[in-house]
Amino acid sequence: MAGPSTDTTDVPSGLDFGIGIDVGGTWIKGAIINMGSGTPVGGVRRLRTPACGTVDAVANTLDQLIDELESESPGHSAPAVGVAIPSIVQHGVARSAANMDAGWIGLDVQAYLRERLGRPVCVVNDADAAGMAEAHYGVGKDKHGVVLVLTLGTGIGSALIVDGKLVPNFELGHLEVGGHKAESRASAVARENAGLNWIEYADRLQQYLSHVEFLFSPDLIIIGGGISECSNEYLPRLSLRAPVIPASLENSAGVVGAALQAAAA
Repeated sequence: MAGPSTDTTDVPSGLDFGIGIDVGGTWIKGAIINMGSGTPVGGVRRLRTPACGTVDAVANTLDQLIDELESESPGHSAPAVGVAIPSIVQHGVARSAANMDAGWIGLDVQAYLRERLGRPVCVVNDADAAGMAEAHYGVGKDKHGVVLVLTLGTGIGSALIVDGKLVPNFELGHLEVGGHKAESRASAVARENAGLNWIEYADRLQQYLSHVEFLFSPDLIIIGGGISECSNEYLPRLSLRAPVIPASLENSAGVVGAALQAAAA
């Protein structure tokens, strides 16, 4: 199988359903996705990520999750599986491993899972998957120019989409702002760990987003992750040139985007 396409629009016609899986440090989430609407069929199922985080253990959990999804939704044939992982991914090869075993690094995860699961598999960075989902089905749909999608969670995930084309592995959470890694100060977990109120957190987020806006001049910034549910607490306090809006797909974005990338590939 070729590597994932970076175009948000090239899902083959006639492909009705896909399987998307989002591998996180705590949970592995998956769903059968209606590729026309981007909605999960029967909801999103999740299984706990193996504590060891090894490739073999995660592959066993993926196998179990796929079996459960297909048994719960008979008649919804999904020929390919998209798997979003917390790693820089180049041509199916993992180049990093966040909250996962170091055995992932340097592995052709796409080839390994294709053989292990016995079906076509497309592996993609988890933030890229979420960003593509928002651009294709969510609040970024039909938006032209430079769209930046940021997920604020344990760290900061980022996806940059230019006129519908993804710039892969855009690791903006690792930018330094004020001598600190951005995600250590402006992520959702950083806010909780520091005990910040929303005014204090908005000030930190303003510093980070101002720096990002200066570097990349986005036309639109979309904020996702669980903290997007509280966006009315901090977004109105921000002052940027670009509009800043909450994501619409919430925590299903990675699952939907993984299925989208598999369908496009």
